[in-house]
Order: sequence, then C-alpha cells, then structure tokens
Amino acid sequence: MSKVSIIGAYNTQFGAFVEKNKETGEIRDLKSYYELIVEAGRGALRDAGLESSDIDGIWIGSCSPSMFVNQEHVAPLGLEIAPEAMRFIPTFRTEAACASSSAALYNAAFAVESGRFKRVLVIGVEKMNLLSTKEVTHALACSSHWPTEGAVGYSFPMLFAEYAKGYRAQYKLSDDTLRSMLAHVAALGYRNGLQNPLAHFGKGSPADKLGLSAAKAILDLPDEGRGSNPMIAAPLRLHDCSLVSDGAAAVVIAPTSDALAISKRVVEIAGIGMTTERMPENIRPNMHELIAGKRAVQQSFAEAGIGIEDVDFAEVHDCFTINQLLSTEALGLSQDGRAGYDYMEGRFTAGDDCPVNLSGGLKAKGHPVGATGASMHALAYKQLVGEAIGQAPLNKQPEIGVAFNVGGSAATNCVTTLRRLR
Repeated sequence: MSKVSIIGAYNTQFGAFVEKNKETGEIRDLKSYYELIVEAGRGALRDAGLESSDIDGIWIGSCSPSMFVNQEHVAPLGLEIAPEAMRFIPTFRTEAACASSSAALYNAAFAVESGRFKRVLVIGVEKMNLLSTKEVTHALACSSHWPTEGAVGYSFPMLFAEYAKGYRAQYKLSDDTLRSMLAHVAALGYRNGLQNPLAHFGKGSPADKLGLSAAKAILDLPDEGRGSNPMIAAPLRLHDCSLVSDGAAAVVIAPTSDALAISKRVVEIAGIGMTTERMPENIRPNMHELIAGKRAVQQSFAEAGIGIEDVDFAEVHDCFTINQLLSTEALGLSQDGRAGYDYMEGRFTAGDDCPVNLSGGLKAKGHPVGATGASMHALAYKQLVGEAIGQAPLNKQPEIGVAFNVGGSAATNCVTTLRRLR
C-alpha cells in the first residue's frame, strides 16, 4: 500500500475569540467558526504551495458544532475556502470527540491510499466560547457515555478524575505526591506555551502573569479566591484542566511519491495506530493506564518500523494533567507508574532526548476540541521541516515525531508516527 505524506500545514491562533458583556449578557463573535475554517484551509494550501484547484477532496473534523454554534452539515463549508475552484469536489466530516480531526486525517489518508484521491485538505475546527461554562460542560458531556455518565451528572473533569484516583491507588501515591506530579506537568505546558505565539495561554496570559512556569508557583496558589487553584473534581484542580478554546488547524496530504515530486518539505505518515476502548468507564478494568492507547502505540510504531528510542519529540493529549502521565507511559517514555517522578526530575523538556508537548499542549496551547488532532499534526509537521512554531528541541533537528490524540475519556485513541523525508 502506498504511503501518504503531509506537504503543508497551518494553525490559527488559539484563544477565546468572543467579547462578552457581563452586564447585558450580550456576546459578540470576534472570529467565527466559518472564518476559522477558511483561514486554516487557505493557510495550509499556501504553505503547501498549491492552488485550491489542486485539491480533490476535503475532510473536516469537528466535535460538536451543532451545540457550540448551531451548525450541522459542516463538510460543505470547506468549499468557502475557494468557492469557484472547489465547487463540486467531495467533502466529508468526521466526529470522534477530541480526536475528531485525527479521525479526519486518517480517513483522508485511507482515501489517498485507495488511489481515488490525490491531494486532500484536512481541517480541524471548533468554536467553543460562544457558550457559558455550564453550556460548554454539557456539550462536552455529550461525548461521554450519556446513560451512565453525562445523564447522571458526570463531567469530563470527573471522568478523568477516575483515572487519577485509579493511578493514585495503583501506585500507592500520597495526595501530596500526586498533586506535585500533576503540577510539574502543568508547569511544563505553561513554560512551553510561553514560546508558542499561537498559544491561548502564551505571553501575557494569566499563567504568564501569575508566573506558573514553575511547579512550586502552582502548588503555592490558594484554594479559593482570585488567582486560586480550586478543586474541580478531586484530585484534579483548575490548573490540571485544559482550556476552552476557539481555533482551527489544517494539513494537506498527498501520496508520498507525488509529494516528493512537488515539494521540498515532505513528512510521511509513517505509522497509524487507532484503537477504540469501550465507552462506559464503569465497565473498564485497570483505570490506571490507557490499555487501548498502548495498543495504538504498538500498531503505529510497528507500521513505522521504529521503537520509542527513535522518537525525537511527542505531542500528547493533556486534556487533563493525569492523561499526560498516562500517555507518557503508554508511549514507553516512562515505565508504568514512573512518569510523574520523571516529570518532577525535569525530564521531557526541550533539552531532553524526547521532549513532550513543545507546543504547550492542550494545557497552554489550547483545546478547541475538534481542532486538536489537526493541530498536533500541523505543529509536528512544522517541527520536522525545521520551521518550529514556538519551542524546538534544543539538541537536534528532529526526524521522527509522534502525535497521541484521544477522544472522549480515552475511548478513541489515535497515535501517528511522522517521519521527515526532506
């Protein structure tokens, strides 16, 4: 089967693109869902050096646009990138919660591998900040197993808190030790985010103003009041949670043989691993590890013909800090039960053999859920072609990167191995 490569990528600024009047409740949209799609798509085409007429299919990943912006039937919106040139080409939309645009990329790659498509545009997008916190919580809860979770009041912080409690019990950690581990994860994300000009929590953000690039600063925050770190779902606190963000990202893919003929910046999708866990958490064993995620890692690495020792950097799904620990272990960067200690010892920084979340991760870069997978791949592409957006590895020009994106409470697990060809 022929391989597929990325030949261009674009990531919009991530942030809260709304203006809210607290007195009247009026909300003004500063950058719409529709504008985000067009910006990301045009940017990726420009980066690939292609004309819109060169594209013969569009895949869009978006998690819950019907709830966030009252829009379904999303795929045709991709035509607005270039209405005359793109009119009549096939368009598709995928949904896999926070892995929606990784699923879009995989479906597009399979279509290219089939030979039916040659050059495809893949976009991930979400606009979350038009809703209140309560409404966002409800919209996201619809990506849980509704009968046993969302319908009985479980939010996603609560669902990942179950993993945190399982991890704490399995490895016999004290509350203070686990809290310190998670604070070190959050601090690394904030620190890297300060270097990312596209990050929701970059320079000038609350994390920057509060000096939260060090774990001690997070641990020293009060439990309540202004500038606090309150408990959201024990043992997870506010700074263990990713951001509610607006944004989009896009990549252009083509058969590797064609990519090498038309582009000087080619990154091959060397391995894909995608596994699905049973959705209800209450029937899952071993709530201290990502069992399905580990299988996805094995699949991806086997297809690429690599081991974790070959990986030069990783972007992992830190929707909550506990999931960064679990993802780090699933990849094999840390032994089971040891990731938290490794983060506390200062591993996985830009100077490490395999840095983690150089972008700032979902914790600082932001987490517009439908855009997250595409963003991971777009920024990994930029790292691999020597055009890092934000922090780059300090000791080498990377050749192999990994993106580990999950959907829901780790029900959908997507692991992509990316290899620079030129």
